[in-house]
Amino acid sequence: MEEADIPAVVGLQRACFPEPFPEDLLWQESHLHAHLSRFPEGQFVIESSGLVVASSSSLIISESNWTAHLPWEETVGGFMFANHDPSGTTLYGADISVQPDYRRLGLGRRLYQARFDLVTQLGLARYGTACRLPDASKFVEQHGGDIQGYVAAVERGETVDRTLSPLLRYGLRLSAVIEDYMDDAESLDSAAVLEWTPTTA
Repeated sequence: MEEADIPAVVGLQRACFPEPFPEDLLWQESHLHAHLSRFPEGQFVIESSGLVVASSSSLIISESNWTAHLPWEETVGGFMFANHDPSGTTLYGADISVQPDYRRLGLGRRLYQARFDLVTQLGLARYGTACRLPDASKFVEQHGGDIQGYVAAVERGETVDRTLSPLLRYGLRLSAVIEDYMDDAESLDSAAVLEWTPTTA
């Protein structure tokens, strides 16, 4: 990502995270300027015919921060990535966005591979993230149960979550579920903690 990409990345956000995802949780230009200032090599875009069609935002966090499994804002230090720690152990994926018309073309996998490559280049212990579960609310409403049972069902392949299922196919491993992670009704305010390590890739 470069400074010139920032307006296009902001425009990409609403297309990728439509209502009921809260608008105040989407990137603004000031946020992305801060990310590039703190950690430029951790911010990626994919362009097609000069248009930004996918982006991802990451920071490095400390080992204690990673193992604490805190809510999103506490983990990253707010929208400006105040918790970026150049001496940390974990490349933390804060966001990934793929324009809806460009999905199922492998762009998400390419962004994740760029992140995995960065982990290796920087000698970090892992890539980690806590991913949204956008199909959780509908599943629990229709089938009952709770968020823990839903995530277990996705991991077993008994149901598909449009975010979690692809990430499991990319080689990330499920390690926990965080409740009250983010104001996100579709995900029942929860997220699945995932990690990838170069030693077991």
